[in-house]
Amino acid sequence: MGTGPFAVPTFDAICSAGHEVALVVTKPEPPVKSRKGPPPAPVRQWAVGRELPVFDPENVNDVDAVETLNRQAADLLVVCDYGRILKPEVLESSTLGGINLHGSLLPAYRGAAPVQRALLSGDRETGVSVIHITPRLDAGPVLGQQVTEIRSDETAGELEERLADLGVALTLECIDQLSQWDGQTAIGTAQEAAKVSKAPRLSKSEAAIDWNRTSREIDCHVRGMQPWPVAFAQLAVRPDKPPLRLAILQVSPADCEPTDLSPGQIVDPQEFTVATQDGSLRIDRLRPAGKREMTGQEFVRGHQLSRGTSLS
Repeated sequence: MGTGPFAVPTFDAICSAGHEVALVVTKPEPPVKSRKGPPPAPVRQWAVGRELPVFDPENVNDVDAVETLNRQAADLLVVCDYGRILKPEVLESSTLGGINLHGSLLPAYRGAAPVQRALLSGDRETGVSVIHITPRLDAGPVLGQQVTEIRSDETAGELEERLADLGVALTLECIDQLSQWDGQTAIGTAQEAAKVSKAPRLSKSEAAIDWNRTSREIDCHVRGMQPWPVAFAQLAVRPDKPPLRLAILQVSPADCEPTDLSPGQIVDPQEFTVATQDGSLRIDRLRPAGKREMTGQEFVRGHQLSRGTSLS
């Protein structure tokens, strides 16, 4: 059971390991809004390439969907990047219930955006967890975990790809572990309630950069907001025109002299450095609204910026 790209490496490894896949359950395709239509979801595309049967109910928890699952007589549900909470009737459709590969070290970051939230929080490390599924969101006992350091230049998209690969061997190990389980005795390690944190889906409103934060916090924000919704700032280029929206793609610490400028004001127009709460950052890569991606140096060559001009 899955829809997004995070699931594909693990699902492919399960097939390559010789396990029989009775059915691939994925979300239905969204309504067509253009001639080309939406690109196929990664799991659907993978399943078609593998010539595996696909089932895409609107609601996997309704009676008809559960009946379809019951007919498969599956040993185990393997869930990853599916985006649905499974009711007990769904979990009971397989002999051993279900396992879920999740992109965090549970109980940290339960929810839809664990990779992004770890970056936004400034965490130094993260990882993947495989849990035995219960009807509560990401709350089941942990069967296994794998830890990795978060690289200093890594975006959420890059980290998610790396975690997807990291989860492959761990999931296969947990499947082997469950193959020896009697289905009755306790399995896994219960999550500590006191350490639970949430990872709700990102929203566009969160993407605006707050220059009153520290330089590291802003750097984490810029990396955590990629590939979506992308961090942005507004620059008042000319007083007679509305502010220009800049998608900020990469920043780095700037070696500037101490300044009395306020956070968000341009410190060095030639280097495109901006004051923060505790120093300044250089804008290395950006994409002005309606324009191509460019370096900060390319942008300043085409605009007359002044020291003290504010970004908001």
